[in-house]
Amino acid sequence: MTRPKKEERREDILEASLEVFSENGYYNTTTALIAEKAGISQPYVFRFFKTKEELFIAALDRAYERILQTFKNVEAEPEQLVTKMIEAYEELSVSHPNEIELQVIGLSITEETIKKSTKSGLSSIRNYILERFHSAGIPNSEKEVTTFLARGILCNISYFIDFPELIDGKGK
Repeated sequence: MTRPKKEERREDILEASLEVFSENGYYNTTTALIAEKAGISQPYVFRFFKTKEELFIAALDRAYERILQTFKNVEAEPEQLVTKMIEAYEELSVSHPNEIELQVIGLSITEETIKKSTKSGLSSIRNYILERFHSAGIPNSEKEVTTFLARGILCNISYFIDFPELIDGKGK
């Protein structure tokens, strides 16, 4: 079944925005750049998203949804759950690097609606992982989820600034 053209265009705009926002950041990105990347006119972007902020939030929400779905797709025995979730996230980082960069960018933006979206996305992921860790019988689940997320955010920052030594401790 094919998607209607309007839905296709919205998806094209969202995917283009993920790429452009991750390349240029929020403040240096214009809807004109996103329109150019999507191969459409700038006014057409505004048919789907009233503002750049609304578009960024939709892209950020898409990124967090993709991450959450990645974790939901992990099938593992309790003793392998953390390892399998890390592997799944690493695979996502390779297949969708823009989502990783967008998370880091989202953490630095001060607009309240974007902060709210970031908090909501992280909260959804945290709550899901906590539920999975509890179900798997992982001791000290609360602390383990905090450590899991903190390491993930540190990995994202390391990737974003191209500073692998932050994680592996080895110099270039």
